[in-house]
Amino acid sequence: MAQMIEITDFDAPELDVYARLTENQLINRHEPEKGMFIAESPKVIERALDAGYMPVSILTEKQHIEGEGQKILARCGEIPVYTAEFDVLTKLTGFQLTRGMLCAMYRQPLPSVQSVCKGAKRIAVLENVVNPTNVGAIFRSAAALGMDAVLLTTGCSNPLYRRAIRVSMGTVFQVPWTYLGEETKPETVRNPESEEEKEPGTGIERNSEPEEEKESGTGIERNSEPEEKADSGNWQKQLHELGFHTVAMALKEDSLSIDDPKLMKEDKLAIVLGTEGDGLAPETIAACDDTVCIPMAHGVDSLNVAAASAVAFWQLGRQAHKDNCCNMNSNYQLWE
Repeated sequence: MAQMIEITDFDAPELDVYARLTENQLINRHEPEKGMFIAESPKVIERALDAGYMPVSILTEKQHIEGEGQKILARCGEIPVYTAEFDVLTKLTGFQLTRGMLCAMYRQPLPSVQSVCKGAKRIAVLENVVNPTNVGAIFRSAAALGMDAVLLTTGCSNPLYRRAIRVSMGTVFQVPWTYLGEETKPETVRNPESEEEKEPGTGIERNSEPEEEKESGTGIERNSEPEEKADSGNWQKQLHELGFHTVAMALKEDSLSIDDPKLMKEDKLAIVLGTEGDGLAPETIAACDDTVCIPMAHGVDSLNVAAASAVAFWQLGRQAHKDNCCNMNSNYQLWE
């Protein structure tokens, strides 16, 4: 049975995890086995529980104790549940944007690349994608559009960053993922330290980053923020050894169109997407088996990396998963 605790002191250290700790403090680099993340909303928390993540505590509006969150509380056992009325909880930074319930959970050890890719036909590889909103959106598209796994370089924002989890709608707990090579060590993973600016009442953070330049023709935007460079040679070799044909989303004279029949025939395909900064590193493009671009109209030469990923996943994933359909009341067929 959960321990219901009425909030009376907003400075209580038990509430630090929700209101005051930064992402880097939550990840706990010195003791990674104690690292945590924050899941927001009953649906996202439920997906994390389904994936085996262990809850530490919950912060919730009173109305959810007997309402939408009742099933969640029943699954969490004897953990502290901090609660108050909505108007009281709004004093805690950002709580009004959480759809009524937050859950602090322990992170899990990251799996190996081999185990994540076992049985996979289509995977996404993210090289230095630094914006957590983009990472979350890519995971949501990966889950919906047939990617079997996601691999990331250390330059990427952590998928268990609070905003990435929320934007993904909890699909970061459904799609297998890990970091490449030695990057599976939690202390090596990039995690933004700065606080986000909130758009009051919308649940959406404003993007305070500079206006993005476009990487012409790649379907990927640039951003002037510096990023770490991945050791692409090592992970390319690793993917080739696992049997994957690698395709770089980039513009070159010999780039294939994304609907090229050659790509549809590949049994195992790794779709490589680059940073909002300069796109994929030249050495990454050179090491890939093919370079692919998205044909565009009206003089548009690029898309946001999350939007580009959705196009790529739909086109390149559907052949491998043509027997899948989306789970909708209309039984609408997802794949051609």
